[in-house]
Amino acid sequence: MPYKRITLTHFLLQEQRRLGGSGSFTALMTDIIFACKMISHEVNRGALAGNLGVAGSENVQGEEQKKLDVLANDIFLHMNALGGSYAGMASEELEDVHAVKGAAEGKYLLLFDPLDGSSNIDVNISVGSIFSILKLPEGVNTIEEAAFLQKGVTQVAAGYALYGSSTMLVLTTGNGVNGFTLDQNVGMFLLTHPNMTIPADTKEFAINSSRERFWEPPVKRYIDECRQGKEGPRGKDFNMRWVASMVAEVHRILCRGGVFLYPADSENIKKGGKLRLMYEANPMAFIIEQAGGAATTGRGRMMEVQPTALHQRVPVILGSKNEVERIGAYHAEYDAKK
Repeated sequence: MPYKRITLTHFLLQEQRRLGGSGSFTALMTDIIFACKMISHEVNRGALAGNLGVAGSENVQGEEQKKLDVLANDIFLHMNALGGSYAGMASEELEDVHAVKGAAEGKYLLLFDPLDGSSNIDVNISVGSIFSILKLPEGVNTIEEAAFLQKGVTQVAAGYALYGSSTMLVLTTGNGVNGFTLDQNVGMFLLTHPNMTIPADTKEFAINSSRERFWEPPVKRYIDECRQGKEGPRGKDFNMRWVASMVAEVHRILCRGGVFLYPADSENIKKGGKLRLMYEANPMAFIIEQAGGAATTGRGRMMEVQPTALHQRVPVILGSKNEVERIGAYHAEYDAKK
């Protein structure tokens, strides 16, 4: 029965008791929950509130910002500064880190992509928010970029909100992955997808095939084998998916398996890859691994990459473990022959 479901707040309190925590984590997650509810409301209003279309500005990566990109970023910054749990924040939409004024007791750092997949906003396809929580390093008092440049393995928690036919918040604190659905009538996230896991094998892959002319040989090899289906070396038929919204891609993989690739290629390697390590790759890798999957750059575990810059880009391959490992082996074979 719906009234017997566990709310996200109660789930966090249970985790707090299990870990013997002080309650600060529940407080900082509360700020994120409110921010995601507000963004969900604005996304759902869409054209009714004049939220669609471009904002007439560019973000730090030189990408055209949508009106909702700017609004979602402002909401995240404002809501997560109120509780005093965060000493600083970093956003995909901002060039520099954002020190939280008056948060002398803040012990955590927040990194976020306020609206992932915003190119789909105007056509009403699912978008989302991605976040990653780090501990403020010991002895650090000044909030600068260096404090954020931690490997993905140091993440305290990571998650995303999906704004689709329903609004969901998927979260890991390093103890598995759980999904919560927003009940719009009572304004609360309820546990609907406990202990989400990814099957090790799959028959589904997601890649932007329009970039095929730029792919490296190991990626071409993998996709060609999938396309050959039962008659090829894999001996089974595959389906291809591509939404161009990482949140939507990862959510599908969590629900039914699959593999997502935005690999290094001859064009994007000049920037290191396409997706951002700190705002997209690391939090999603944490979630995927906690659900039993794997995440790699193609040449190493994603969460072992040492960040060198706040807006660093990396190749991303994640999803069902056996497929990710196969792609990694193809890269290793190719590199060994070079």
